[in-house]
Amino acid sequence: MPLPTSRRRCRAGIRRPRLPLLRAPGRPALATLLTASVLAGAYVVQAVAALVPHVPLLLAATALSLAVEGVLYRWQRGVPALFAKAHADVTVRHVLRDLLLVVGLLRLGEQHRETQYAPLLAGLLLCYALHCAIQAVSVLVRRTRTLPVVTRNIDASALRLSPAPPALLRRPGHRLPVFGLPATAGLTATAVTDDARCAAAGIALSLGLALGGLVALSLRLLPGRRPAGEQEVLAWFDAWLAEYRPTVGLYFSGGPSSVYQAGMWLEPLARLDGRPLIVLRERYMVSRVPATDIPIVCLPKVPTLMRLEHSTLQVLIHPSNSGKTSQVLRIPTIKHAFVNHGESDKLSSCNPYAKAYDEVWVAGPAARERYALAEVGVEDKDVVEIGRPQLDAVRPYAGPPAGSYVTVLYAPTWEGWDGNPGNTSVIAAGENLVRALLADPGVRLLYKPHPLTGSVDPRAGAADRRIRELIRAAGRARSGPRPAASDELAARTAELDRLTAAEFREGADQAERMLVQSAPPAGRAEAVARATEAWEAAYWASLPEWEHQVVVDARPSLYSCFDVADLLISDVSSVISDFLASGKPYAVTNTGGLTEETFRTRFPTVAAATVLTPDATGVPALLETVRHPEQDGLAGERAELRLRLLGPSEPSSQERFAEAVRALGAAAATHRARMTGRATPGVPAPRQVRPAPARITLPAPERPGQLA
Repeated sequence: MPLPTSRRRCRAGIRRPRLPLLRAPGRPALATLLTASVLAGAYVVQAVAALVPHVPLLLAATALSLAVEGVLYRWQRGVPALFAKAHADVTVRHVLRDLLLVVGLLRLGEQHRETQYAPLLAGLLLCYALHCAIQAVSVLVRRTRTLPVVTRNIDASALRLSPAPPALLRRPGHRLPVFGLPATAGLTATAVTDDARCAAAGIALSLGLALGGLVALSLRLLPGRRPAGEQEVLAWFDAWLAEYRPTVGLYFSGGPSSVYQAGMWLEPLARLDGRPLIVLRERYMVSRVPATDIPIVCLPKVPTLMRLEHSTLQVLIHPSNSGKTSQVLRIPTIKHAFVNHGESDKLSSCNPYAKAYDEVWVAGPAARERYALAEVGVEDKDVVEIGRPQLDAVRPYAGPPAGSYVTVLYAPTWEGWDGNPGNTSVIAAGENLVRALLADPGVRLLYKPHPLTGSVDPRAGAADRRIRELIRAAGRARSGPRPAASDELAARTAELDRLTAAEFREGADQAERMLVQSAPPAGRAEAVARATEAWEAAYWASLPEWEHQVVVDARPSLYSCFDVADLLISDVSSVISDFLASGKPYAVTNTGGLTEETFRTRFPTVAAATVLTPDATGVPALLETVRHPEQDGLAGERAELRLRLLGPSEPSSQERFAEAVRALGAAAATHRARMTGRATPGVPAPRQVRPAPARITLPAPERPGQLA
């Protein structure tokens, strides 16, 4: 029978990638090895039972192999990949299982009965032929549904989109065991009863299922049933660009773990007066971008990307560098600004690649000085100070902790690509810091590690796991009064999920998601902003003031943690620059073997911080300065450093960001007009767009909201 079609609520940007199970340590790897061994052993036993022959053993081995196949695709999905590498994929395994059953039947019967089983064997071969045909047609269907443009928050109904075929028809690993199960069961029943009609009935049922699946898939290839073709989609995209008339966009290319880099610029982009757009390059990133009402287009191929040249798009902001960034920089009609995804004293904050952009937008004077000192080719005239629009809502310092506990946020960065031991404190100092903080009965610890922790250095991942266990163990040992039971958080969570989640079938593909994630309803952005604020308030209110927390989900956000924290402990990273917006005390760990004087000189963002050594001996004194602000001698320096790193409070960062967009957009418009009217010999004229083969009329778009 077909697998059940379930529905799930998929929150954009929160899904975590699955890791190969064979790489997982401990029990998962052991379970994987055990499952693979049991399956291989079942086939060996089935072969022996077929040759002996021994009906009960043949029946038991066949049932065991079928049961293990079900376990593989339900809980041990890494094992089928392992067998496939050994050229023992699901098709080979299924053919071998049925072949051994046929051998067993032949060994059990008389020689003259071989002719009796010949039709059954022919039926089995036909089942496998239909399976191959279904797979071929499913590939054709998938190609017709793989569009050159993938969208979100855009009405794409004109492209004749439809729900995806059932996953059972698209995935051979699921399809063959289900469609072939009746045939296998019939052969097994024949081995027990010696009645060939059981095998004939099972094979006939499998043939019927396979034939029905083939017909269902083939109907999707009919002209009226398949989505729009490539040229029709491109014509629709050109028409949509002409109707929407985007002015400013965010360009992003990267992996799932780096999506946070784009996420932090979504709200500032949505608050601009123009018509914003998000341009992606990887198809899988469309569903991983955090919830937003801004139209999203994914343009995987360079020729499709170049169609932006003839749109009204004037400015693209870039929160990160990638190999595909150079492709969009080739568009001469668009001005490009590098905004980065955070500023710190690391080399990544003054990367030589930044000189490829028209302008580099930084937070404050410190970043301007950093580029000048680095001498990476970025001219001072191209550096624009805009502040950090994301930080406008961060609550300022309101005095010492009002309750009985000091809330400490430990937010270390990751290990980086260069292997510098001073990049992260997790390996050398993390456990010492956490133990020192947990030793103080008046501390509540919030631990929020970087999403990439452990992605390069396994030691960082191992230390991160030990830190989490330390915190959980301390939480189990601590007790105290808890807030009264309330349904407030559950209600707020349900409301926020309803507003920000898209409901997909389990087997939905990108074309179906384009259909589901159409133009957002009016007012959704404002509703989500209110729901998010209410959720954060309910979340923190639901927790006891003494309870330690490991914060790894997308909610609550880092900035929400800033608001409840009294103290930050971090590394040299953009986190400390952002935390300065609050004016609260912060500490930085020195794990690179530098003297404190050299450490402060080399990293200006440490100027107003308490410097902690890997042994964490300075933690008790640091906590005293938080409890007694009169002992805090760095408050004045924090205010000065905040101005130097983030710029003035007035005008706001959002206003400065908007002004930078307007100025660069005006420059782009002037440049475009100048180049269009130029007729100087030797200067190439602007490229011409090939006439679209079809014209599609789109409804007038509404201006997108802020965030949803």
